[in-house]
Amino acid sequence: MSLRPYRDILRRKSRQIHVGKVPVGGGAPISVQTMTNTLTSDVEGTVAQIKVSEKAGVDIVRVSCPDEESTAALKDIVPQVSVPIVADIHFHYKRAIEAAKSGAACLRINPGNIGSAQRVKDVVRAAKDFNCSMRIGVNAGSLERHLLERYGEPCPEAMVESALDHAKILEDNDFHEFKISVKASDVFLAVAAYQQLADSCDHPLHLGVTEAGGLRVGTVKSSIGIGSLLWAGIGDTIRVSLSAEPVEEVKVGFDILKSLDLRHRGVRVVSCPSCARQGFDVIKTVQILEERLAHISTPVSLSIIGCVVNGPGEARETDVGITGGGSGSHKVYLNGVADHNINDEDKLDHIVKMVEQKAEEIEHAKTRALTTSQTHAAE
Repeated sequence: MSLRPYRDILRRKSRQIHVGKVPVGGGAPISVQTMTNTLTSDVEGTVAQIKVSEKAGVDIVRVSCPDEESTAALKDIVPQVSVPIVADIHFHYKRAIEAAKSGAACLRINPGNIGSAQRVKDVVRAAKDFNCSMRIGVNAGSLERHLLERYGEPCPEAMVESALDHAKILEDNDFHEFKISVKASDVFLAVAAYQQLADSCDHPLHLGVTEAGGLRVGTVKSSIGIGSLLWAGIGDTIRVSLSAEPVEEVKVGFDILKSLDLRHRGVRVVSCPSCARQGFDVIKTVQILEERLAHISTPVSLSIIGCVVNGPGEARETDVGITGGGSGSHKVYLNGVADHNINDEDKLDHIVKMVEQKAEEIEHAKTRALTTSQTHAAE
């Protein structure tokens, strides 16, 4: 029993696969994915976009491979990036084989949509030969005709049946390195489908609400759908689908995980909505600090509270905190304890310095702990 059982998330037990170097399922940290929107044949543009997402912490990146030029480009893209690349394949089985040969770590494919049994065997053979995993990607907007005729409309039962049918094709070919997604743009449909699928198999699950919309609306829909599933312990890797730049998907994905205490990266800001009591411009301060602290990947918590009503209480729970005071003088908290005052005009630079120092302390502590552990192991 944990100290705060109301915060516990009991993750669904799933088998583990690998997307390149990234473990998915089996208790591994929930990975964050995005997808490029450049032409994959544009190697320079695609690599540049991937690198921006890498700086934001992305674990896996998917690229579309609709033609030979795209799969050929993977030979030049993969060596230039540090994250595993998933090749998005639809219908053309040859593209899957080409992508595997060109260095893709995973193939996003529906086995039932690529033709004959022999073609499926050819793709499986290529995946095995080049150490590729796969993702079975079921989408409510492209369900098989016979399922739509049987169920009358896209529904959780139809999506799960489609997913398990595709899974059986791979399993019949003695291939088990795959994960499954059952995405829909409707939050209710997506969540219900994932819940049913989670109860029906032990395959790792890739979560997402597809075609969620622009940055604001898409973030809300994805947070509701993905967040509720993660809260229930369902999900092993996530992609937030936004009509926005890929790096924004990565940021939202990590924010969802941080909010559920499932994974920590970068600065977690606790801030008040501000009111007439505020001793400084909270909204502007938060905006500036989020930008200036974006380079920090170490998990650090920062509270920014405009007055003393909730400030001291929130500061007790964060690594660094600032509470607005009168006459342009504000209280700074370190490790939950009131430490010193800072003038209004100096607060931004000072808080950045405090957070950076805290991040360094945390990293040094990790290094010392690792060194001690290795020394003990050697003895």
